[in-house]
Amino acid sequence: MTAPTDESSRFRSTTIVAVRRDGRAAMAGDGQVSLGQTIMKGRARKVRRIAEGRIVTGFAGATADAFTLLERFETKLTESRGGLQRAAVELAKDWRTDRYLRRLEAMLVVMDAEHTLLLSGTGDIIEPDEGILAIGSGGSYALAAGRALMRHTSMTAAEIARESLLIASEICVYTNSEIVLEEIGS
Repeated sequence: MTAPTDESSRFRSTTIVAVRRDGRAAMAGDGQVSLGQTIMKGRARKVRRIAEGRIVTGFAGATADAFTLLERFETKLTESRGGLQRAAVELAKDWRTDRYLRRLEAMLVVMDAEHTLLLSGTGDIIEPDEGILAIGSGGSYALAAGRALMRHTSMTAAEIARESLLIASEICVYTNSEIVLEEIGS
């Protein structure tokens, strides 16, 4: 028996949102992992701390691919003595030149006290202008909600991250309300 290769057989997972406001930064991710039209897991942890808690990471896309990228990022972070931007650039270089890495279907968001970066599947590094970044199946919904909350409320970064993810979970069938949230900053 061969594994199905149509769109319904692919794992779909996650919405990640990262927010910066008033010297604080927060990242939140939902817990749903779906295979086709079936929810396989509801409490997956796709937001986590690394580098002795100084850096928060979140991933969306194929889970095994995301773990591969996260592992490579941690290696680059060690090599760059904890420099977030330098580690991101070095990973992006590898991602663009390594034939194996180019086939990985995942994205990473990495955040420290000063920077939020998206490492895309094409090896690009993107730092958001407005202090908010969202990826994954419900990313557009979370981004729209987060921008509205940033512009029209005095909510904290953590409150905006949580609420924008909850709103996305009400719209996107691949996003649930089992939220993991990590916060950093002064």
